[in-house]
Amino acid sequence: MRTTVAGIVAGVLAFGLIGVGPAAADQARYPVPYGPAGIAAAAAAELAHPYSDPPGANNWSCRPTAAHPRPVVLAHGASANMTENWQTIAPLLANTGYCVFALTYGVPAGTPFPFDQIGGRNVMETSAADLSAFVDRVLAATGAGKVDIVGHSEGSLMPDYYVKFLGGAAKVDHYVALTPLWHGTDTAGLANVYVLARMFGLGPVVDTVVGGAFPSALQFLAGSAFLQKLDNGSPAVPGVSYTTVITKYDEAVVPYTSGILDAPNSTNVVLQDLCPQDFGGHGMVAFDPNATQVVLNALDPAHARPVECSFVPLAP
Repeated sequence: MRTTVAGIVAGVLAFGLIGVGPAAADQARYPVPYGPAGIAAAAAAELAHPYSDPPGANNWSCRPTAAHPRPVVLAHGASANMTENWQTIAPLLANTGYCVFALTYGVPAGTPFPFDQIGGRNVMETSAADLSAFVDRVLAATGAGKVDIVGHSEGSLMPDYYVKFLGGAAKVDHYVALTPLWHGTDTAGLANVYVLARMFGLGPVVDTVVGGAFPSALQFLAGSAFLQKLDNGSPAVPGVSYTTVITKYDEAVVPYTSGILDAPNSTNVVLQDLCPQDFGGHGMVAFDPNATQVVLNALDPAHARPVECSFVPLAP
């Protein structure tokens, strides 16, 4: 997820800095901005305080409670970082009583500022190893036996490599995936273009150009070797509870149904089936009040609350 300044300004001008959603209960410790206000907060935090922890996150003295015994680890999307991706969900979870932790992953070593703010670029196998080390640090600090994971975009897919191949299945309980692409994407026909390029012997050129700038990008494409390995049998790993949150207006995951995970331990939620007036796109889901209630319900199903549908504007 990467939101342009122009998009932020347009959203703010069109809809105002109004946080919609279950705000009264969520303001106990940290403000929780929703919708365009959340996107604006993300931009402001990134500009004023790059590298900063999202509100409520990375309190390494936090100890899980009986009500919320598992820390929540947040994994951002491609081209994003922890600062901008979690200005809504991190404070919401902290206010609700969770120990919340977030990392920025996938930045090639030696990348200078400001380009080091563009995360999720390393191949996902490398990022999954980074996530593994981070989860171990969280478990050691909190004394918990397992974590829950909430991921957005690439962060909804990359952690499954950790779960499936790097021992994460024993350390992850709930896995909430926002705008996932379990079966890849064919945005603007790029997956087919890449197939044609390889047919005509241009695959190495594409690999060199794209791989040099954004090594993980080709892994997102439908049919990639990475996705084939992850999908061997099923992406879903027994013993882990998956919840996927999908929007029909996803401009980055094409078709949006790529986010459906067909497995007995997976619950698939299409936002528009719950709330027809939710027009949020790929990036907006991380700030969407309807999606955030789904997240809370997935993490604590015993205390699930109905989603009180809020209007969410059409925005990427």
